[in-house]
Amino acid sequence: MCKITDKNRTLFFLLVAYFLYQGTRQIVGAALPQIQRSFGVSKTEIGAVVTLFALLYGICVPVAGVAADMLKRKWVILAGAGLFCLGIFLSGFACGIGMLFVTYGILNGCGQSFFYPGMIAFLRRLHKNSFATAFSILQSGSYVGVIVISSVAGIFAGHFADGWRIPFWIFGGIGILWTLLLIYKLHDDEAENPEVPAPRATVGEAFRVLFCKPTAICVTLALVTMLYVDFGFKTWMPTFLQEHFAASPAEAAFTSVLWHYFGAFFGVQLGGRLADRFVKRHHGVRLVIGMTGLACGVPAILAMAYAPDLTLCYAAMTLFGFCRGVYDSSIYTALFDVVEVRYHASATGVMLAVAFVLGSAAPVLVGWMFEHLSMTFGVASLGVFYLVGAALLLIAKLFFLKRDYCG
Repeated sequence: MCKITDKNRTLFFLLVAYFLYQGTRQIVGAALPQIQRSFGVSKTEIGAVVTLFALLYGICVPVAGVAADMLKRKWVILAGAGLFCLGIFLSGFACGIGMLFVTYGILNGCGQSFFYPGMIAFLRRLHKNSFATAFSILQSGSYVGVIVISSVAGIFAGHFADGWRIPFWIFGGIGILWTLLLIYKLHDDEAENPEVPAPRATVGEAFRVLFCKPTAICVTLALVTMLYVDFGFKTWMPTFLQEHFAASPAEAAFTSVLWHYFGAFFGVQLGGRLADRFVKRHHGVRLVIGMTGLACGVPAILAMAYAPDLTLCYAAMTLFGFCRGVYDSSIYTALFDVVEVRYHASATGVMLAVAFVLGSAAPVLVGWMFEHLSMTFGVASLGVFYLVGAALLLIAKLFFLKRDYCG
């Protein structure tokens, strides 16, 4: 009983950090028109801030993954959390687009890259037999973080002059304080799971393990398509609601994430529990769950783009969110099915590097579509990427999983 309590306590501390990790990403998207007017820049230029964040994340995350496998994961996690929270806090003081590139793009991007792979591997070691369920709980917390922080950002942006700065100060400051608390509250995962050996990976081994397995390559490329859609949706959906349906900044910031993550909450819970229940009998169930989520998300994205009114758009966003949640429940469990335990953080880092670097094009490309084609076309184009992702997971299940599976 004590051991379960220790695991749950650790999960809680990581949950709050993950709440901030995902939620603070949405501040720029929620207040994007206001930041754009404040700095006098185009949609493409402000979208480039998010693209820089994703690129830096992608460049740094493989180093972070290997560091988490070679060093004490606790300190890698804390270093990442402290750096990204500092970047968020300083973003509130940005006096121009150039400073926002440094604070939000560089500091935040590098810090988030070092936080995530170590945290995933940390959680996997503590929840060996219930990782999908534990991850679904963690992912649900991130959904709440996006909704809460986006809503706060929208309210301040819509009611105060330069109010978009305030959420950066609030949540960046909270994150810095929470990181200091984690120094005393977060224990090394090796200490909480002493029966599990902890051999250390090397950089070359991490790349070899991931890219020598076709299943892992397909899972990685599917994540590319999902992150492209995620970046495009979260960056531009508040603007789409404001300019296409005349929603207020506060309403657009709140509803653009509320209905999406309301659906995602139920999707990730269902997907995680189905995976943990059936994986011992059907090794490919995680790929099937992920594929189903992406495939069913395609019509939801199209319905969202071409909805004639806000009510139908919100309904489509809810369905889109549910499908995204189903996919989310299998992202890392599908990878870990074909990667040995000692490489989990390293492989996660490499996979995220590829996904973030390639998916980072979405904020700029969708912003360009908004300016030069149409907002409807920009949103609808996201459905193509979900379709490609579903096809990749189907290929992995049919042709490669049986050979690559390592349990």
